[in-house]
Amino acid sequence: MTAPFRFPRFFVTNPSPCPYLPGRNERKVFTELSGENATELNDALGRIGFRRSQNVAYRPSCADCSACVSVRVAAAEFRPNATQRKLLRKNEDLVVTACKPWSTEEQFALLQRYLSARHPGGGMTEMDEMDFADMVEQTPVDSHVIEYREPDEDGRPGRLVGACLTDRQGDGLSMIYSFFDTELEHRKGLGNFIIMEHILCAARAGLPYVYLGYWVEGSARMQYKIRYRPLEKLTRAGWTRFDPQERVTAIHNGVSRDEPPLRGELARVFRK
Repeated sequence: MTAPFRFPRFFVTNPSPCPYLPGRNERKVFTELSGENATELNDALGRIGFRRSQNVAYRPSCADCSACVSVRVAAAEFRPNATQRKLLRKNEDLVVTACKPWSTEEQFALLQRYLSARHPGGGMTEMDEMDFADMVEQTPVDSHVIEYREPDEDGRPGRLVGACLTDRQGDGLSMIYSFFDTELEHRKGLGNFIIMEHILCAARAGLPYVYLGYWVEGSARMQYKIRYRPLEKLTRAGWTRFDPQERVTAIHNGVSRDEPPLRGELARVFRK
């Protein structure tokens, strides 16, 4: 006889300065993910806008602000536009591998370079190797580190240029955190490529959605999340299609129904 499911206990953090909107404070509600039902709980909370960080699920619970909006891409309906197709072709040589959630020195070094270039002065820049190991390895759910490597002369995986900590949920992939080499002139847009690779992977694996976390209206740092359609946002009425005015108009043009194939170990892992 199975043990009864215990309803989780939720807690609220103290207000602290918002990292996205100057002059505002943020507050979060969170609960622990542990025990035999951690996966089921994470899936259920993910569908109502929670995100995972190590063994905690959280979502914004700000007193006077609702700018953070959970967004997800309907993977099967995604069709890359002309610019996105070009980006996919430019990076199709990358070797993509789904790795077990174990941190490496190479990953941490890439993260440090990424944070220094894109988020100098941010809270994550203070992470050391132990903090990074906790971020990757403390997971009670089905997680992988998706690595993106340039091939060497023999076509084997070479230098690491991108990575993403990704959860496989019951209804899709949740991109927990991605980082990449920002100094490669021949691979500009690598972060966008990583998102599209996840969307195409989910579609091929029969997973309906790719969860991108929170989109914050008015935050320039978050505008990249509205480049992929169909996009859905979580409202009080549930998930609804979302087409914000800030979306680049070019996304409506050059639609193609050709989808790059899902490759290698990434296909095997996410077809489970």
